[in-house]
Amino acid sequence: MSRLASNGGQRSMALFTPALVMMLAFSAATSFAEDLGCLTKEEQQHSTLYAQLQREAYAALDRRLEAYETLKTPEEIREYQTRLRTFFERQLGGFPERTPLNAETVKTISADGYRIECVIFESQPNHHITANLYLPDSDKPVPGVVVSSGHSRTAKTADYNQRFGIMMASQGMAALCFDPIGQGERSQILKEDGQPQFSGTTTEHSLMGVGSILVGRNTARYRVWDAMRAIDYLASRREVDASRIGFTGCSGGGTLTSYVMALDDRVLCAAPACYLTTFRHLIEALGPQDAEQNIYGQVAFGMDQPDYVIMHAPKPVLISSTTGDFFDIRGSWENYRQAKRIFGRLGAPHHVDLVEIEGRHGVQPQNLATIAQWMRRWLADSDQEIAAREITTRAPEELWCTETGQVLHRTGERSVLDLNADHANALMKRRETRERLSDPELREQIRQMLSVPAVESISSAEWKDIGRTGREGYHIDRLVLNRGEGTVPLPGLTFHPPSPSDDAYLYLHDQGRLGDSEVGGAIEKLVTDGYAVVSVDLSGQGETALEKVDPVLTDWKTFYMAYLMGKPLLGIRTHDALVAADFVAHYQKDRSNPRKVHLVGVGRAGLIALHAAALAPDRFASVTVRDCPRSWNDVVRQPSPTGILDCVVHNALSLYDIPDLKRLIGSIPVSVEDPQP
Repeated sequence: MSRLASNGGQRSMALFTPALVMMLAFSAATSFAEDLGCLTKEEQQHSTLYAQLQREAYAALDRRLEAYETLKTPEEIREYQTRLRTFFERQLGGFPERTPLNAETVKTISADGYRIECVIFESQPNHHITANLYLPDSDKPVPGVVVSSGHSRTAKTADYNQRFGIMMASQGMAALCFDPIGQGERSQILKEDGQPQFSGTTTEHSLMGVGSILVGRNTARYRVWDAMRAIDYLASRREVDASRIGFTGCSGGGTLTSYVMALDDRVLCAAPACYLTTFRHLIEALGPQDAEQNIYGQVAFGMDQPDYVIMHAPKPVLISSTTGDFFDIRGSWENYRQAKRIFGRLGAPHHVDLVEIEGRHGVQPQNLATIAQWMRRWLADSDQEIAAREITTRAPEELWCTETGQVLHRTGERSVLDLNADHANALMKRRETRERLSDPELREQIRQMLSVPAVESISSAEWKDIGRTGREGYHIDRLVLNRGEGTVPLPGLTFHPPSPSDDAYLYLHDQGRLGDSEVGGAIEKLVTDGYAVVSVDLSGQGETALEKVDPVLTDWKTFYMAYLMGKPLLGIRTHDALVAADFVAHYQKDRSNPRKVHLVGVGRAGLIALHAAALAPDRFASVTVRDCPRSWNDVVRQPSPTGILDCVVHNALSLYDIPDLKRLIGSIPVSVEDPQP
C-alpha cells in the first residue's frame, strides 16, 4: 500500500481491501526478532491503566477532602458518620445473624500472674475461630482487649501477638488473640497433605476475595464478623467486664481494628498499629493491598482512611506508627490531623493521639507499652506510665487449639469458600424465582453494573499508524487507537492476507495484542483462511500493563485500583472491546454499511467477548470463546480460584451469570471451546 504524503505522511492501512503489494515480506525463518511494539517506553510509562486510575483516585480524594472541610457542627459530623457507616456495611455485604458461639476451652496453661486458655468458638454455624485468651489473676471482672493478628502465618501465636496478650494480662486486662481466616489454625485452602496451600496469607485472603466479590461480599466482611464474634465471646466471659472492651492489632490487625472501631459501638477504645495512613499516600507509595483492605467503590464514594477514626469519634483512638513503616508516616500524621480536628469539634480533642517510634513495620516495645497504657487509661481509669520491656514468648505449637494445627480438619467444618458457595446457590434460586427481566432490561442493568457507557455512544477512536512488519504470505500493521486525553490508548496489530474477505476478526486474548500472534498460531490460521484480524491490548494489558503480574492473582493491583473506584476492570475492558469492534466494523466503510465483525476471546478475555456481545449483539456476526469459565457459580465453588481475579464483577451473581450472557447474544452463533470448570 502507498504512503499518502497528502495527509501528513499517514498512510492508508488498507485493512480489509485487497492488498496490491506485499511490503517487507519475510519468511517464518527470519533471523531477527519482529518489531511488534506500538508505544515508546515513555508513552508506556504514562499510558498504563493503573496510572489513569491513580489520577481518577486523586481527584476523588480531593472531592472527599472538600466535603470533610464542611463538617463544622456535631450534627453534621454525626450525619457524616451515619452515611459512611451505612455505605461501609452495605459494601461489605451486610452481616449474618448472630448464632450460638458453642464455645469450648480445649486446654489451660498456667503462667506467672495469668493463665492462657486455648478456646474454640463459632463465628457462624460450623465455621470456627481458634483463639488464645489471656486472663490475669483477679477476683473481679477485668477490662477486655481483642487482639487481631497481622498477616503472619502463625497468627495468634506469632511472637508479637503473644506479646500483646502477655502485656495486657500483666496490666490487669484480659486479652483475646484470635486467628483470622487464612492464617494460623484457620487456613481455608489446604493441600492434600492437610497443610496450607499458600505460604502467603495475603494470597489466600485475595483468593477468598474472588468468590466473595462475585456474591457481593468482601474478604473483610468475614474478618469483621469474626472480630465482632470475638467481642461477643470476650463479653460472655464472667471474668470480663463487658462494658470495658478495647481493640488493637498490628498491620492487617491494624486494618481490622480500624474497621471494627468504625462499625461496632461496643469498642470503647482502640489502638490500630502500623496501618493507618491516607489513601493518597498509600497509592503514591505502595498502591492497593490485599483483598480486605479495599472496599468496593470507597474512594469514589469519599471514604478515606481518616474516616475510620472519624467514624469512631469521640471514643478514644490511639494511632500507633513507626517511622520506617512502608505505610507512609506522613499519611499517618495527616490522618491524625484530620481526626484531631473532628474530635476537637466534638469537644474531645484529647481522645485521639498518635505515637511514632523509630523502627520498621511492626510493634516496637515502646509502641506496645504505649498501647497498653492507652488501654489502661480508658478501660481501667489508670494512667500510670508503663515501661517498655522485652517479653518472652512460647513455641506456637504450645498455643494450638486443635490437634492437627488446622480447624478445617474438624468434621463438618465450613470454610469461607463453602459459605460463599452457599450464598451463590441462594442467589441462583433468587434469580430463578424472581420475575424475569426482559432482555433489554437485563442488558441495561448489566451495562450499569459494569459502568460501561451507553452502547450507542461508543464509536471508533482515532488511530495512529506505527509501522509495518512482513511475514511470509501476509503482513502486520501496527497501530494505536486513541480516545482522547485522560483515556488509555489501545495498541493493536492488524494481520493482512493479500486478498482479505470483507468480513474481519477482532481477537481478544489474556496476553493482549500478542496473544496467539506467533507464526503458525491461531491468528495466522485465520489469515490463511483469507480474513484480516485485529488484535488489541485492552486497558491494562500488554503495553498499558504494569510490569509485574502475579500468575495466581493476575493483575491484582490494577484490579483493586479500579475496585476502589467502583469500576469493574471487566467493564473497562468490555468498553475497550466495543471501541475496537467499532473500528474494525467501520474502517474505510460507510457507517450505514459496516462490515461483519467476528469476535474471538481466549482465556479470561472470553468473558470480555461475551459481555461485549451481550451488550451490543448487533455489532457482531459471531462469537468464539476458548478456555473461558462456564459460569460465575463454578468460579465461586472452585477450591482455589486462581488466575481469575481481574475479571470478576462485584455482586454479579445478584443479577446474572455467564449463561445469561449467551441468552442476551441471541441468534448470533456462539462457539464455546474448552470451557473451564
